[in-house]
Amino acid sequence: MLEKTATTAPAQRVADGLPWDKRRWAIAAIFTALAMASLDTAIANIALPAISADLHVSPADVVWVVNVYQIALVATLLPLGALGEIVGHERIYLGGLLLFTLASVGCALAWSLPSLLVARTLQGLGASGCMSVNTALVRFVYPSRMHGRGFGHNAMVVATAFTLGPSIASGILALGPWPWLFAINLPFGIVAFLIGVKTLPNLPRAKHAFDFLGAALAAACLGLFIVGIGGAGHQAAPALVLGALIAALLIGWILMRRHADHPAPMLPIDLFRRPLFALSAATAVCSFSVQGLSFVALPFYFEDVLGRSQVETGFFMTPWPLVVAIMAPIGGRLSDRFSAGILGGLGLILLGLGMALLALLPASPSVADIVWRMMICGFGFGFFQTPNMKAIMSSAPPHRSGSASGIVATARLVGQTTGAALAALCFGLAGRDGAALALALGAGFAGLGSVMSFLRLTVAPGR
Repeated sequence: MLEKTATTAPAQRVADGLPWDKRRWAIAAIFTALAMASLDTAIANIALPAISADLHVSPADVVWVVNVYQIALVATLLPLGALGEIVGHERIYLGGLLLFTLASVGCALAWSLPSLLVARTLQGLGASGCMSVNTALVRFVYPSRMHGRGFGHNAMVVATAFTLGPSIASGILALGPWPWLFAINLPFGIVAFLIGVKTLPNLPRAKHAFDFLGAALAAACLGLFIVGIGGAGHQAAPALVLGALIAALLIGWILMRRHADHPAPMLPIDLFRRPLFALSAATAVCSFSVQGLSFVALPFYFEDVLGRSQVETGFFMTPWPLVVAIMAPIGGRLSDRFSAGILGGLGLILLGLGMALLALLPASPSVADIVWRMMICGFGFGFFQTPNMKAIMSSAPPHRSGSASGIVATARLVGQTTGAALAALCFGLAGRDGAALALALGAGFAGLGSVMSFLRLTVAPGR
């Protein structure tokens, strides 16, 4: 066990946010990096066929361009969030942004699949540096009375990036080869880095030492979990899937035992002892599982079941993230006045209703039939997301903002990965009817998340 003598409470107090003249530039730096990392997730999928043809590798092999990025990202979120509490969130952000930018150049210059995979792994690590401390920086840059607005803008950036990602990628590929998709990060990364160096605040540092063994265990736990869940979705050998998941659980148990008395555990069990934090994190996993289920199932549903073209499918997928981008700042403002339990519960009820309506689409739906159902999903998801993010961050003490921020990103990616794997399982079980089954399952996850959100109303404030 680790000794309990180290303290994480900062000796110095932080001013309540930055003044507007500095805040606007700090926000620009934070959100530019967030948009780059979010866009890169979306555009890489579009580029896979071109990369496969250019590097002369099979589609099964080129999928690792996405997989290694995701594994590196998810596995290091919690360790980097914890490290941010010790060395400063702003340093983790700037280091992550610099690595992401340089690795993007490496991706653009890659001459083979192995060289591209190395660059993508480093790029995922850089993206993790930015995303692990993203919400922690927002918490300190915005004054407390504007936290809901700040988290709303944060969610809006992510939703906008996912909305525009496929279109941006298609436009770039229409003008040039796939390396341009990565090279375009260079100017934006340099500008965001220089702005961040000048404007991001120097935040308090925790006093305890960084636990390198604990970081390795946390990375192995999350990495194996993603490998296991992703393998199940891609119908990998059952022995491989079970082995990865069992190993993840075992390592997680060892990590919890190791950090039982630690003041700032790598796997933040101290925060999960707070009912509001635990319920908010679980609600986030449920909601993003719905998103993962739907974003995998719907393209197959539109094209294979309804016989729509790829262009039409892209159009049908747009209303959801577009409405989320509109609703996120509205939900943020409302979260400064109303309980996250109420806002999140109502939002997830709407999300579940939208998923059920999509599952029950008529055999030959019109464009309007599809669009208004997708808009309901986006409205519900956007109404939920920002208040829930604020609940997670506000239920953690300021000196644990790094770990709380890491949980925000981890819950999102774990939920999306789990949803995608469950969607693949639905197709394996039900074949052509798998999409409708996945949508119905998504409605169930939204209902479960709604119940957990309303349970937050029974928790006393600050717990």
